[in-house]
This record gives sequence, C-alpha cells and structure tokens, in this order.
Amino acid sequence: MPDYLMPTLRRALAAAALIAASAASAANAATAATTAAAGANPYGLDALWSQGDAVSKTVLVILALMSMASWYVIVTKLLEQGRMGRQAKKADERFWNAGTVTAGAAQLDDGSPFRYIAEAGLEASHKHGGLHAKVDFADWVDLSIHRATERVQRRLSGGMSLLATVGSTSPFVGLFGTVWGIYHALTAIGVAGQASIDKVAGPVGEALIMTAIGLAVAVPAVLGYNWLLRRNTAVMDEVRDFSGELHTVLLATGA
Repeated sequence: MPDYLMPTLRRALAAAALIAASAASAANAATAATTAAAGANPYGLDALWSQGDAVSKTVLVILALMSMASWYVIVTKLLEQGRMGRQAKKADERFWNAGTVTAGAAQLDDGSPFRYIAEAGLEASHKHGGLHAKVDFADWVDLSIHRATERVQRRLSGGMSLLATVGSTSPFVGLFGTVWGIYHALTAIGVAGQASIDKVAGPVGEALIMTAIGLAVAVPAVLGYNWLLRRNTAVMDEVRDFSGELHTVLLATGA
C-alpha cells in the first residue's frame, strides 16, 4: 500500500472504532432501561400501597397487625411451653426427693406452676379450720389443688383465642379487600367505557394481592393454634399428674 494512503486508513479505522464504541454504549443503555422497566412492577405491593385509597391501606394495616400479633403469640407460647417442660423435669428431680412438701416446694423456681400448686395445697391443709373444717379434709385439699391447676391452665391458654380469631377472620378481611379491588376495576371500566387490560389490571391485581395476604395471615395462625393446642395438652398432663400425686401426699401427711 502506498505511504500516502496510510494516514487516511488510520483515520478511517479510528472513526470505525468510535462508531462501534458509541453503538455498544447505546446498546448497554437500552438494556439497562429495559431491565429497570421490567424490575419496576406497576402492579406489586409498592404500587398497591402508593395507588391504593384509604380503605385498601386500612385493610393492609389490619392484616399486618393480625400477622404480627399471631406470630408474637406463637413465639411467646412456644417459649412458655418450653419453660414449663423444663420446670416439670425439675419438679420430678427435686420435689419428690425432698423430705416434706414444704421443703420440696422451696426447691422449685419462683413462678413455677408446680411450686404454685404445691403452695396452694399446703395453704389449704393449713387453713382447714372454721367453716372450712365442716368440709371433708380430702375434698377441701382437692378443691384447692384443682382450683390452682385450673388457673395454671387458663394462664397457659392465654393468647390462643387470638390465634383462633386471626385464623378465622383474616381470610374475610382479605376477601373484603378483594371485593374492594373488583369494585375499583368495575369503576375503571365504567369511566373508560371499555374493558381494556391497562384499565383493569391494577384493580384486579390489587384484589388478588389482598386475597393472597389474607390467606398468608390465616394459614400460620391456624397451624400455630393447632400445634400449640397439642403442646398445651402435653404440658397440662404433666401438671395434672403432679397435682394428683400432691393431693395423695397431702392426704397421707395431713390426715
């Protein structure tokens, strides 16, 4: 190639490289814009909250509060049941190996339901006088221990009614949000005069999201209620066994 053509060739190659770089930059910008547009879902939770009215936001807040309350009850009841299980083992190891009921109760932890029942039985055996003396000693002690046991059961059952309420009502709260979303869809169709996708997609998506959230709140509450109820039964079996044995011991030592 002649030498006088070399500068022209170099300038052409530089221009081609510049054009290629510009094309690549434009392609990258277009790809980023497409990705951003795809990632911004106009029918997601963010859009539901930002575009929803006061009724939709109220339903979402109610469902969120229901979910938080049910999970709080589930976690706290699991911790309480685990603690009572450990206290039952401690009662088996320490209480029945003590010389007296008073000494055995003193070896149990403060706040333990087994200590509470033991102290209730001891108090009943010490207060069997006056009008109480007209009641048979065995019946009087049995009444006191039974009453203490029922109080332990009521305390252990606290919060279960909330789980039952959330599990039974949250689907209907979500259904209310669904009906409200369908109402918005019908209103959009009436205003637009035609049932186009862009007019009804938002309200229908809102309705479906409300249904899904209602079910997502209800399912853990129902499963947690049934699970905790079975665990409560197992824990209360331990408590009732302790109460029955304590009643027999108090009759033998206090007669």
